[in-house]
Amino acid sequence: MRLVAIRGAITVDKDDPQEIVDKTAFLLQKILELNEVGSDDLVSIIFTATEDLRSEFPAAGARAIGLLDVPLLGAREILVEHGPPRCIRVLVHCYSSKSRSEIKHVYEGEAKRLRVDLAN
Repeated sequence: MRLVAIRGAITVDKDDPQEIVDKTAFLLQKILELNEVGSDDLVSIIFTATEDLRSEFPAAGARAIGLLDVPLLGAREILVEHGPPRCIRVLVHCYSSKSRSEIKHVYEGEAKRLRVDLAN
């Protein structure tokens, strides 16, 4: 097992607290499932959100799926003109036996255009 980082992003339709929680939870669950990561394997998760999302912290989505003892950090995404609006990005730090080429990064919704080479 070694320390790896897994990326992901998702967009929401509107700045709504429940949608932010639900979509972030969905994204994290998919990342963890596809990469066979258990909660004990997690080291930390960093979240960013675009400036148009203000009603809830994306980290609330992690807490909603039971990640209560994992260090979480939220930050503001930089404003780039061609970036997708209402976007939440995550960087999951965890232990895994997978190689970098085996890691599955997850991009959903309009966030797929951030990394078309990695979008599922």
